[in-house]
Amino acid sequence: MLDLALFLFVMALFALGLRRPFVWVLAYLYIDILAPQKIGWTLTPLFPISLIAFVLAFVGWAVTDTKSQIRFTLRQGIMVAFLGWCFLTLQWADFPVEAATKWEWVWRALVFAIFLPFTLVTRLRIELATLVVTLTAGAIIISASLKTVLGGGGYGNLYFFVNDNSNIYESSTLSTVAVGLIPIIWWFMHHGRVFPPDWRVKLFGWAFIFACLLTPVGTEARTGLVCIGVLALLLLRDVKRRLTFVAAGAAMVLMAAPFLPQSYYERMGLIAGHEEDQSASTRLAVWQWTYNYALENPMGGGFDSYRGNRFEYRLPQVEENANTTMVEYRDVVDEARAFHSSIFEVLGEQGWVGLFLWLWLHASGLWQMEKIRRRWRGREGASWQAPLASALQMAQIIYLVGSLFQGIAYQPVILILIGLQCGLWAYLKRCDEAASGRASRRRAAQRSDPQRATSLSNASRSAPSSDA
Repeated sequence: MLDLALFLFVMALFALGLRRPFVWVLAYLYIDILAPQKIGWTLTPLFPISLIAFVLAFVGWAVTDTKSQIRFTLRQGIMVAFLGWCFLTLQWADFPVEAATKWEWVWRALVFAIFLPFTLVTRLRIELATLVVTLTAGAIIISASLKTVLGGGGYGNLYFFVNDNSNIYESSTLSTVAVGLIPIIWWFMHHGRVFPPDWRVKLFGWAFIFACLLTPVGTEARTGLVCIGVLALLLLRDVKRRLTFVAAGAAMVLMAAPFLPQSYYERMGLIAGHEEDQSASTRLAVWQWTYNYALENPMGGGFDSYRGNRFEYRLPQVEENANTTMVEYRDVVDEARAFHSSIFEVLGEQGWVGLFLWLWLHASGLWQMEKIRRRWRGREGASWQAPLASALQMAQIIYLVGSLFQGIAYQPVILILIGLQCGLWAYLKRCDEAASGRASRRRAAQRSDPQRATSLSNASRSAPSSDA
């Protein structure tokens, strides 16, 4: 029954796209994040629905959308350069077969992120795309939180829609995405138009935020706790009563503490005691190996170059007897261990050039969102632009912090977030240019015909603002 429902829903999206081709863009976002073809077992895996949606999104835009509003942004150019460099490193990859397998989904994620801003030409489209991303990821997040409440949580024990430890279904990745969505959910609770922010939307929003905070608890992902701390610090920038906010946050932590399982405390305790944790020790050894590898191979080793690593490190073993505690160090040999960090993932696979492009892509995004936030904050008739830029910026910062401890440099969800940022930047740029053009015409008319200038000024006030 579930398989049939998923299949019919996807087919309904494809059918709706015949009337509104932008729906095909939304369909691809839904399929790319949720992966219904992995959830179903008969009908949905029968057809390449992801590829079909990918093609339809491009065809619908090419045939029906006007091209006069297209703005090719700097960040899209960076993604094009990064995509081209990834293809080049594929040619000398250390492990060609494994690299080709990863390339199959990386190129599609990058191409769609480059393409997405071209379709986001109105506020409604920007909001719809953001809403679909949020609710689709929310389906996984809410399911995970419900299982946590019912006692199904625990590190490696919390099962999602699919038994697949990749993409958003990996526990640390899902925790990072869940915390990063909280500012965006907050924006919908106050500025959304698809679902006007009444009491029902706000009630669902608060429940959704609670589910996002509960997900790191259910997965027991240490990265999730770090991301929650980063979110709390970022929120201090915008709240009016900072002391009240800090006190409320501390009270919530104290109230929630007795209900957390002992396994959660033990797992979080390893953040500080990394010397005794084999996972943390392995990461440090992999990062050291990757740095040395990049010095010898500055052009990178292609996707999955980590498969060539081999290293040794010493791990303390604590033995407690009745009266004494003994610490014995043993040598551990490990090999073919993943990078466990997006920075080292890009460095090892794409070399110093790829790392520069990747860092430039994200640094420019933080700068652009901050520029929008400052330019549109407090502007008359503009209530949603600055808060949305701030929400997207906070989501990106949370991702970047989470990515320090997991290899998610090419995650489709994050690349979609970059596409949304590029779309918002280009749209508001057009709004600024239109406003500047109207102001120039009024000044010219004022010099030549004061009476006509008055009529132009009245017309500009009655024209749709950038809130449209």
